[in-house]
Amino acid sequence: MDHPGKAALFNFARQIPRTVLGSERVNYIADHFDEIPESDKIQIFELANFILSLMVDRNASDVEIGGYGSDEHVWFRIFGVKQRVLDLPTFSEDEANTLIISLLNKNQRKYLIEERNLDFSYTFFSGKTGINYRFRADAYFDLDNLTLNMRYITANLRTIESLGFHPLAIKTMSHSYIKFGLSLVTGITGSGKSTTLDAIIDYHNNFDPCHIVIIASPVEYVHKSKKSIIKHREVGRDVLSFKDGVIQSLRQDPDIIVIGEMRDPDTILAALEVTDTGHKVFSTLHTSSAVESIDRIIAEVNPVEQDRVRNRLADVLISIISQKLVPSLDGKLALAKEVLLVTPSVRAAIKNNNTSEIYMMINQGLQQGMITLEQDLLRLYTERKISKETAVAYANNKTRILQLMKAV
Repeated sequence: MDHPGKAALFNFARQIPRTVLGSERVNYIADHFDEIPESDKIQIFELANFILSLMVDRNASDVEIGGYGSDEHVWFRIFGVKQRVLDLPTFSEDEANTLIISLLNKNQRKYLIEERNLDFSYTFFSGKTGINYRFRADAYFDLDNLTLNMRYITANLRTIESLGFHPLAIKTMSHSYIKFGLSLVTGITGSGKSTTLDAIIDYHNNFDPCHIVIIASPVEYVHKSKKSIIKHREVGRDVLSFKDGVIQSLRQDPDIIVIGEMRDPDTILAALEVTDTGHKVFSTLHTSSAVESIDRIIAEVNPVEQDRVRNRLADVLISIISQKLVPSLDGKLALAKEVLLVTPSVRAAIKNNNTSEIYMMINQGLQQGMITLEQDLLRLYTERKISKETAVAYANNKTRILQLMKAV
């Protein structure tokens, strides 16, 4: 297909001097983008928004643009499968660089050039549907050229009930039942952590008259205050770092603090400290099981601090949800999850550095609202939502899932 924005990109790209080489071409584009005629800029914006609208129409979760690896194509991830979009224009490296730069303001361009990576959010209004489309984005370099991943943030929130949690697990996460403590949602990138976290926020927003402060990089779903008052603080825009956002939140009269990711020791320690002060904290980690999450938090800090952090974590930890999105038999994705609720036995195991015992505590805790990932994969398999091969492939403990399958 032809689009006026493609011609505008081509016209600008061919003006870049041949003597400008390598990553300097990206610098040149960033420095001279504002010299593009306004009418051409509008066409480039409209092309970017057209690609994103098509992504939403085709139920794609992610889009990839630019960089050597993209082979000049736009790529969509649809129900877990990433593929070229053959009915969209191809883009040369300079055209893709320009298209990506067009989505950034001057400060963002400067940061990207200096730091070689930029997390940001992007929103535009769709005249076709009459709603705002919002995306989480990451721009970075691939062999001296810009490449961009954008993830669509659905406007439709999942309810906490629709995610299949045991009522006792929901009760434990509720601020009205437990006023303080740390609850974690963990999983690899693309496992639906943000969806679960937003469902928890919305759950409170519907009935709990409290103050929720969200610190994220970037802010994805924007919640409209209902019963709760909700503040959104984007790292790099509204606050300098996760750690600063957590510490500053103590002076903002919050009841619930949502930390988008505990990605470094400073943020982990700040999260534990703010939980110690009597607040309810929700956060995420890039781990694949509940036990790994506990071990990761302790391992992230200085060895001298680990005993103190282990004891503090045991005192404040309330629950861990560890989840994966697995291919289902209908060609879509199904949520498989592990749920740990911290009982006195779990707390003692953490304090005594016996975290290896916790898996069996989860395994035996079904009546308390707990479930292992392998038990939940077995449920999906017996409900004929996923195949046996998928259940085994996505299990953390292959031996255990095979044992469970022999018993049914």
